[in-house]
Amino acid sequence: MSSSPQPASASVTVLGLGPMGRALAGAFLDAGVRTTVWNRTPGREGDLGARGAVLAASAEEAVAASALTVICLVNYDATDSVLRQPAVTDALKGRTVVNLSADVPERARDTGRWAAEHGIGYLDGAIMTPTPTIGTPAGVFLHSGPEPLYREHRAVLDALGGTHTHLGEDIGRAAAYDVALLDIFWTSMTGYVHALAVARAEGISARELAPFAQGIGAILPPLFQEWAEDVDGGSYSGEGNPLTSAVSTMSHVVHASEGHGIDASVMRAAKALALRAVERGHGADGFTRVTQVMDRA
Repeated sequence: MSSSPQPASASVTVLGLGPMGRALAGAFLDAGVRTTVWNRTPGREGDLGARGAVLAASAEEAVAASALTVICLVNYDATDSVLRQPAVTDALKGRTVVNLSADVPERARDTGRWAAEHGIGYLDGAIMTPTPTIGTPAGVFLHSGPEPLYREHRAVLDALGGTHTHLGEDIGRAAAYDVALLDIFWTSMTGYVHALAVARAEGISARELAPFAQGIGAILPPLFQEWAEDVDGGSYSGEGNPLTSAVSTMSHVVHASEGHGIDASVMRAAKALALRAVERGHGADGFTRVTQVMDRA
């Protein structure tokens, strides 16, 4: 469950009642926070009303009910369509918005500028774990924006459980972390489903491959730290596995995939980046050197 019970005066508004929004509202309710909810499409609140949530008739009514509004929609086009309605903007003046929707850093910064122009406190954020983790110790939340504002509302945000990290004053920083971390996730998942397709073509079932795939996955966490130090230190060490060797193994994946008629465009793209580094004289360096040749040339 979530953190310790909140003071009787604690309140929050949640805008957006998709699966994640409902989970956020539910965690606030479980922690004893007076919670007002609203969704663009009526009827998405599920059992939140029965659990004690106040169901607002409009977005402006919802934001006027609390000093803190948490919004979680699909992207910032959606959040803009709600927050930038004149009546909602007026109702938000002197209050604070925590935006847990996903989008790119510049959109977050733009929203921060808009909020400042209208006298609205604004924190941007990102949720880095799936819906079932909300309200549990497993949740991971990132926040960016004015630190005093974060400290002011931290007690209510703690009702969501998990860990909360303030990344700095730059409004776009949480979104930047989010994009970078999603990059890891989706490129990794693309690699995995591609591997399953190649394995299947060779008569290996997904269940048969999975334990060995988990072994590959276990190699990665220490490499993440090692490569981070390598990149920040600028050494790009190729000891043990130079780029020329990496290109060779990537070629094997491409050849085996295309031999079965399987799209190998992702691995071809990775190989092309490695080759670009080799062509620029970095063949003896490690794969981390690719971070310097990510241009489109």
